[in-house]
This record gives sequence, C-alpha cells and structure tokens, in this order.
Amino acid sequence: MSSIKPGDKFPAGVTFSWVPYTEEKSDVTACGRQVELNASDEWADKKVILFAVPGAFTPGCSEKHLPSYIRNYNELKNKGIDVIAVIAYNDAHVMAAWGKANNVKGDDILFLSDTGNKFSESIGWTNGPRLARYALVIDKGIVTYAAKDNKGEVDVSAAEAVLAKL
Repeated sequence: MSSIKPGDKFPAGVTFSWVPYTEEKSDVTACGRQVELNASDEWADKKVILFAVPGAFTPGCSEKHLPSYIRNYNELKNKGIDVIAVIAYNDAHVMAAWGKANNVKGDDILFLSDTGNKFSESIGWTNGPRLARYALVIDKGIVTYAAKDNKGEVDVSAAEAVLAKL
C-alpha cells in the first residue's frame, strides 16, 4: 500500500460500482440497475475531481463535505473540471439514493461505490472498514492534487481547498 501523490499516474483498472441517475421515482430510492464504471478508461482524457467520504448519509459527509461540492459546482466546472465524483464504502444503491436525497441530478456529481474499498485500500487511504476522507484531481490520467484529511476533519478534501489549487 502506497499513498498516491501529485505526479503519479492514475492507476489502470480502477473500477467503481454505480447506479446511473434516473427520474423514474420521486422519492430517494435508487431505481436503476447497478453497473461498473471503469474510471481509468472513462477518465483518461478528462479533468476529474474524485473525493472520498467515510459514508453516505453520515453527519460530516452530508452536512459539510458533499454540500461543499454542490455549492461550488459551477466554479469547479468553470476551472475546467469535466467530472466530479464521490466515493464511499456504501453500495451503489445507497450512493444513488444519497445523490437523490441531496437533489443532485443527472451526471452533475457521480455517486460511486468503492466496492470492497479496493481503490482506497490500494492507495492506503482507509480508516478501519471505511474510506478516509480525501480528494484527488486527475488531469488526463495524471494526479495533480492528492490530499487526505485527518480523521474527523473536513479540510483539505473540501471543494474550497481543491478549488484553491486549480
């Protein structure tokens, strides 16, 4: 397990599970079918922010971390970000429901599952059974920002901190 750092190539073969957004139901239940997203391939020619949270619907994640990205969405896009994605250890259906509960529509922010914590464990950024809170900026396959918060904090992985580095 080695930490990821600016200048590193985003690893090959990174996949996340997700349930693409649909408007079939008005409540927060996920209604689509779970699919795999090959992030390494899909993001190869894009500028991406990938941020990780310990869990969907948890207080710090729902009250501070995710709202920072929703609030700064337009500014991030204006800085050339193509994709904003959040990962957690939760399954893909819980992540989809969390996106709907926060009124995030379409592909504005991708709500992905780091199934089995595979990716986060591969970079050594977990806290016990959950993911650590962190953010990465990946520009055409190269990591340009990589920061992990101290346990219990939302600081270097918040949208404002990432925006300041773009």
